[in-house]
Parts: sequence; C-alpha cells; structure tokens
Amino acid sequence: TISAAFREHLRRLGLQDFPCGLGSWNKSRFDARTSPRGGRLALGADPAGQEEALPLGEESPEALMELLSDQHSPWALPPDCSPQDQHLREMAVLTPELVHGSNVFQVFRSLRIIGKGVEEVDEGLLQLQQLEELILSTNQISRMTSANLPRMLKVLELCGNAVADLQDLCAQPPPELQHLGLGYNRLCSPLQDKYLTVDFWPNLVSLDLGFNNFTDLLGLVSQLSSLQKLRILVLQGNPLALIPTYRGFLVDSLPKLSVLDDIHIGPDERHQFHSLARQPELIRSEARVVVSIGEIKGVPDPSTHQQLEVGSEAPVIAYSYCVTYEF
Repeated sequence: TISAAFREHLRRLGLQDFPCGLGSWNKSRFDARTSPRGGRLALGADPAGQEEALPLGEESPEALMELLSDQHSPWALPPDCSPQDQHLREMAVLTPELVHGSNVFQVFRSLRIIGKGVEEVDEGLLQLQQLEELILSTNQISRMTSANLPRMLKVLELCGNAVADLQDLCAQPPPELQHLGLGYNRLCSPLQDKYLTVDFWPNLVSLDLGFNNFTDLLGLVSQLSSLQKLRILVLQGNPLALIPTYRGFLVDSLPKLSVLDDIHIGPDERHQFHSLARQPELIRSEARVVVSIGEIKGVPDPSTHQQLEVGSEAPVIAYSYCVTYEF
C-alpha cells in the first residue's frame, strides 16, 4: 500500500535520528526546564556577541547541518532524493518539533514513491492533508479510489502503472487537479473517453495519455474539447497517433492547446491546419507502418555452416525462421 511505502520513506529520511530530531546531541536547545544556573546553556550569542559554550556531548546546529550537506557524510541523503526530502531533514535539525510524530503529515507538500511496487492507494494517504503533488510512477497500480486522495492535490502522476479503468478515479476526483499523468498504462477507447471531460477535471491544464491504447480520435477529441483550461496534451504512442491527419486535426480541434506531444503549436501550424476539424471524413481508421530490421542477434546463420562433402551420408539440417510483430 501507499501507506507502507510512505512509512518506509520516512524511515529512510531518518527525521527522528541523529543528526536530526531530538536527542542528547541538542537537548539543551529544546529543554524548557534548562536554566543557565544549572550549567546547561541554551545555544545563542551573549550580549558581547560571543557564542556561548555548548554542553558536553552536544553539537551546534551548524555542525549538524554540515553532516546533512556534505556528500561524503554517512548521514547525507542519496542523490535520487528530492529537494523536499533535503528540506525536511534540515527542518528536523533546526525545528524538530515541526516534524515530530503526526506533525510531519502537515509538512508534506510533495510525495514521490517511484518504483516501489505499490499496488493500492489506501485511505492512509488522507493524513497528508496539505499534499499538492503525488508522483507514483512505475508501480503496480491498476485501480485508484479517488476518495483516498487529498483534496488539495494539484499534480497526480501515474505513469508506468497498470491502470485500465478510470471509473474509481473519477468518482470523487480532487477538484483542483491541474496535471494528470496516465502515460504507459492500459487505457483504451472508447470506454475511457467519457472520463476525460470537464465534469471530472474542471481545472486540468496538462494531460498525459501517451502510450496507451486509444484508437478513436474523433470520440476522444469530442470529450477533450470540454476541457477549457487544457494547454498541454500528450497522445503519442497510441494507435490513433498513426492516423495521417492526427496532429492537424487535434491542433484545429483544440484551439487553446499550446503544446501537443512535447512540440509547441505555433501560429503557422494553426494557419496550416485551419478548418481541418470540419472535415472528419479525412480521418481514416487505417495507417501504414514501415518496419526496418537493422540487425538480429542470437539466431544461427545457415550460410556459415560448412558445406557437406560430396557423397556424405550425414543428415541434412534445414533452418527456417518466422518473425512476428504484434500491433
């Protein structure tokens, strides 16, 4: 579940362990009962501008922060961690009470759980009430219940999963969502087209549907045209992208679109394809594909075998191969 993956993520960050969190290494800074008379001085500067001495066994915030930032430190985060992870660790040094216990749930604005085998987005995610970005790429999610998504969510990335049905996701979708990434999944036309409308995504600006199995260009465009705020669209990798008039029809059908398949739509292109949307008869449900074989490895080459001697009684072996392409 996403909850289990999140707990593992917190464990990896070590927000409660040295040099983060509360412990013997910084106790005097956060002990309200400590007084100078007791000989345990709070960190800071005296009136003369001199830094007061630290109690034995404690470290200054500067020294603790250096342990986090030095790439050779055993407490440094791995290179693949996000800037937010580093920020949380720094917060756990300077203001550990803000990330202690359940307080940490209110701090997260972005959560990236990539390639961790997550199969289910459970209700535990609702603890992250302030979450605005959720990246769950390359997991094993096939269905997602939108009731388990925080309502503040603006970015949802599900690229490289096994999503085949959007019905549960569209039951109570986050109303402020601006980007929805569904590339490299198992969505197909025409069953899923009806879930890609303004009724479900009123604030959607960016939509990635690349490398799925959408085949009905006319049907899909009729639904996407209701997304008045849509500016970025990815459809490459779907069978409908093989239609000769694919790009021109989309450019003319969605006049507010700025980027299609990672290519900016300029005024010249809009002028070139003007009025193409009024000629749906030009869209044919067929495409021509040219496949060029550069090299095949691991297959024995019959021509390399030595010719049998004349009169030899050795058995003759014939080789034949069949290459199949699935579309």
